[in-house]
Amino acid sequence: QEELVESGGGLVQPGGSLRLSCTASGFSFSTYWMHWVRQAPGKGLEWISGIVNDGTITYYSDSVKGRFTISRHNANNTLFLQMTNLLPEDTAVYLCAKDPRAWVDARTANRPHEYNAWGQGTQVTVSS
Repeated sequence: QEELVESGGGLVQPGGSLRLSCTASGFSFSTYWMHWVRQAPGKGLEWISGIVNDGTITYYSDSVKGRFTISRHNANNTLFLQMTNLLPEDTAVYLCAKDPRAWVDARTANRPHEYNAWGQGTQVTVSS
């Protein structure tokens, strides 16, 4: 079965950095768009970034643009999210997700209801 497992979350001070990983299994990872989504307590899912199957195109939400970098290493079936200059409002559970669509653009990437596989998430807490 398709499985996604996130890791790398933790407690970090404002202004700090953290790198999240998502390891995939059970599907052809290198053929799919992948995304990072987060959910803060009491809030809905917030899409933050997406990446095309070969890594050559990336999209970011305005909230994280310039601070976060999405990347992937297909040989290892792994998706990454490098987070820098973290803010308290970045505190959330971060999830990776698989997108079954053949192509997405900047306007359609941020549609979590289209994704068909999810990890259980990793907690990121930004606090002094």
